[in-house]
Amino acid sequence: MVDSSEHYYYAIGKRKTSVAKVRLYMDNGPIIVNGKPVEEAFPWDTWLQLIHQPFEVTESRNQFRVVAKVNGGGVVSQAGALRHGIARALQTADPNLRAPLKKAGLLTRDAREKESKKYGLARARKAKQWTKR
Repeated sequence: MVDSSEHYYYAIGKRKTSVAKVRLYMDNGPIIVNGKPVEEAFPWDTWLQLIHQPFEVTESRNQFRVVAKVNGGGVVSQAGALRHGIARALQTADPNLRAPLKKAGLLTRDAREKESKKYGLARARKAKQWTKR
């Protein structure tokens, strides 16, 4: 169990409807997401690469331990939220890391959201097939 007296850096990451609450500890250790190892929570390599990207950019692969709570959205959205949260926490931990994180675009929240459905249409833009005669 995690000792509550340990010092950590906290940040929130968001993507679509997913929210990731990230705690970044200064010791070497695994990434724990919702009480599970990151490999179990996000089993595909693409998702893992997305999550590890802030550490790759800042060249701090095995220097931090991450404990995160993620909810809302789908798996890809949650991975994006976790990446955003880790990047923000790294910036809080070391302000010198802001430049490489900013250059890689990891501090910017992805503002793309689902477009709302319009009446008379099947989805936001999909309409029934139109026939002239």
